[in-house]
Parts: sequence; structure tokens; C-alpha cells
Amino acid sequence: MSEAPQERLDAPLLRLLGVMVLGGMMSYLDATIVNVGIDTLVGKFQTTLATIGWVSTGYLLAVAVAIPITGWTIDRFGARRMWFLGLSLFLLGSVLCSFAWNAGSLIGFRVLQGLGGGMVDPIMMTVVARAAGPNRMGRVMGLISMPITLGPVLGPIIGGLILDNLTWQWMFLVNVPVALAAILVAIKYVPKDESAAKTTPIDLLGIALLCPGFAALVYALSQAGVVGFGSARVLVSLGAGVVLFAGYIRHALRTKLTPLLDIRLFASRGFTASVTTMTLLGGALFSLLFVLPLYYQQARGHSVLEAGLLLMPLGLGTLIGMPIAGNLADKLGAKRLVPAGAALIAIGSLMYTQADSGTSQMLLTAFQVLVGFGMGLVGAPTMGAVYRTVPMEQAATATGAVFILNQLGASLGIAIVALILQSGSVDGKPTATAFANAFWWSFAAAIVVLVAGFLLPGKPEPAPATSPVEAVDEDVSANVSDHA
Repeated sequence: MSEAPQERLDAPLLRLLGVMVLGGMMSYLDATIVNVGIDTLVGKFQTTLATIGWVSTGYLLAVAVAIPITGWTIDRFGARRMWFLGLSLFLLGSVLCSFAWNAGSLIGFRVLQGLGGGMVDPIMMTVVARAAGPNRMGRVMGLISMPITLGPVLGPIIGGLILDNLTWQWMFLVNVPVALAAILVAIKYVPKDESAAKTTPIDLLGIALLCPGFAALVYALSQAGVVGFGSARVLVSLGAGVVLFAGYIRHALRTKLTPLLDIRLFASRGFTASVTTMTLLGGALFSLLFVLPLYYQQARGHSVLEAGLLLMPLGLGTLIGMPIAGNLADKLGAKRLVPAGAALIAIGSLMYTQADSGTSQMLLTAFQVLVGFGMGLVGAPTMGAVYRTVPMEQAATATGAVFILNQLGASLGIAIVALILQSGSVDGKPTATAFANAFWWSFAAAIVVLVAGFLLPGKPEPAPATSPVEAVDEDVSANVSDHA
């Protein structure tokens, strides 16, 4: 039985997916590619680890500022225009980073790069969601979600290869050919914006509350892994972020303007469950990407490059799982797939809590593939469920909510495992017990995702043979014919 046109992954949609993935992959790679070069940058610029840490923190904060306003800019100026702007800022920031002459200039250029990266990813999701429609959402998200999960996994591997063979500048210059290619193909394949752009005035008070509130929370969580949650600057930043977020929620529920992030979306149980799942998935994924390289280096004696390469099974499992899950999501629904994927993540994490120096690397690799496959089963169906629970005209603001909370989840996950490892260290080196406790966090996050998965939407309803408008037109035509 052939698929209906509205359910088929046709050539124009697949081309659009390819263009979006090409642009979106860069920012996810860049989020982790620099992490393996932190020690190199400390030596190059003759500065402290705390200062160079801002190369990563500054990027994250810029992303945190850009994400909330991207939804409004899409509606106001159009997705195509903002896509080119985001790619151009990312490209310019990458080039300037390679010319940095000291730590301060590098941090400043990374902020510019982060502003572009923070725009690119929500635009990618919004454009694809609108083009796919509800009947193709699962399969499309199975494809588009690959850069979200694979990018951070591949980042440390590519970073390690670059630093082994090239100068540090290539950690940034590697983005240039990809960004140029993404811009060139986007000129041809990204659909033109509608001529009638929305003229809704921007919610300035919302920006003043949400953007710094989000940035304050990201900063607090990024610093908590270094100095602990009891530090004064962490507590002050957390307090400021919570107050600003609370102020934004009150404002968003009362304003007559279109809010940057519509809090009313959370009235939908399915949307809330979907966003919660994506938040915890971000926490589980980025905490594993943080702790696994350290585990392989410090507990099992591998080099930096070897540790990066040993992350490949996680990416392989995800690469296999996401398209399978995307295809099944349109047939079975997220409610069945997500709990199954979460169970696999929990089983794999449990294995690492029990591992010691004598545990076979083959066994660890097998369970790492299992975790990656589980993440694939969770990520694609959940992203598809997000867009099935909101009207398509709210896709941009729904995307903003997903990325904001996913970023917070990632920051929280890293902060928690960093604090666990720090508190369980002896002479600056985490003990085997500390690593086991860090993996228990991933296990706990997976269990919560498993429970939340049962609240997600089930199998999507089949689309009607004709739209309501077409049906009305047919009835009118029939009546005209009867009276002729």
C-alpha cells in the first residue's frame, strides 16, 4: 500500500533535511570539540585554567542569550533570513577565534560564535517541523536529531585528531568549509520566507527577564561543577536566575504581547512530558560525555585521543537507533519507544557503576552501544512528540522551550557529575567509587525518563484523506452541480 503524499518523505523534504543537518551539526560539534583542547590553550596563551574555562562558558552563555529570542525573530523576520544570519555569525566567530592573540580575544570571539550557534539550532528544528507536518514528524526527527546527539560525541574525537596532527587554530577553522557549504546549499534549497512577516512587537520585558535569567542559571550550573553548589557566586547566580525566571513566568501569563516562551504550552501534559524527557536526556548525554573520557583516561589509563575514540560506540549506537526509532515513532508512538530506550540507558549505566579495572573493554563497549541505541530510541520520538502536542504556528516558541530546558539539563548534568567526581577525589584524581557514583546519576535520569515516557502521546492519528477546506470545496462543487 503506497503512502499518502502528506506521509511520504519526498525529495524536497529530504534535501531540506540535508541542508539543515549540515548547518546544525557545526554548533553541536563545537560545543565539545574545544573541550579536549583546554590544556593546549592554557599553554598557548600562558594563562590559568579558570580563565580558559571561559572559552566554553562564554560560548554557553551566548547560546543561552540567543535561544529565547530566536523564536520571535523567526516570526518577525523569517526563518530563511535568520538562518543565514546565524550561519554567518558562526562562520565569522570561527574565523576570528583562529586569529585570537590572547585569552580575552578568544573568549570574546567565542561569544560571537555562540550567538550564531544559539540561533542555528532552534531555526533548524522549526523549519523542519513546519515542512514535515504531523504525519512525517517521527521519521523526520529521527534524521534531524542525529546532529543533536552525534555532534557532541564526535566533537572530542575530532578535537583529539586535530590536536594530534594540526595547530590549535584548526579547532575553529574546521568549521569554515562546513559553514560555507551550508550557506551555499541553503541559498538554493531553504524555502523563501513568506512575504507577510508578522509585525508583532517584541516583548522587551520578556527579553529582560528570560535571557539573563537563563544565562544566570547556565553560568551557575557550569560553575557548580568547578567550585561546588555552596560557592557564593553559584548561589548568587542561581538565586538571580530563579528570581528572573519566576518574574518571567508571571509576566508571560499576564502580558498582552506574544511572549518569547509561551508558558501556557505546559498546560498540555504531553508537551510537559516531552520537554521533561528532553531535559533529562540532555542531562544524561552531556554528563556521560563529560565523565566517560575522564573514566577512560584516569581509571583505565588511556590517552586523550584513545579516550575520544572510545566514545565512538556511543555515537554508533545512536546512529543506528535514531532512524529506526524515527520510523517506528510514526507507527507505534513515543509512549512505547521512549520507556524502552530509557530502560536500555539505565541498563548500560548500571553496568558502568559496577565496572572496575578488570572489566573487559569489549563488554564496556557493548554496553556503551546499548546506551547510544537507547538514546536514539528516546530522542527522535520525543522531539516528534513535542511538535504533535502544539499547534504548528507555535512551533518556534515550542522549539525555544525545548532548547532552553535541554541546555539547562545538560548544564545540570555536567555540574552534578563534576561535583560527584570532585568530592570523591584523592590528590585531585577521582576514585573508582567516585566514577561509579557519577554513573549512578545517568541511571537515575534514565529511570525518570522511563516514567515520563508513559505520559507521552501514543500512535499519531492518521491524517484525513482530504483537508477540511478541501472537503468544503468538494461539497460546494457538488451542490453547484446538483443545481445546474
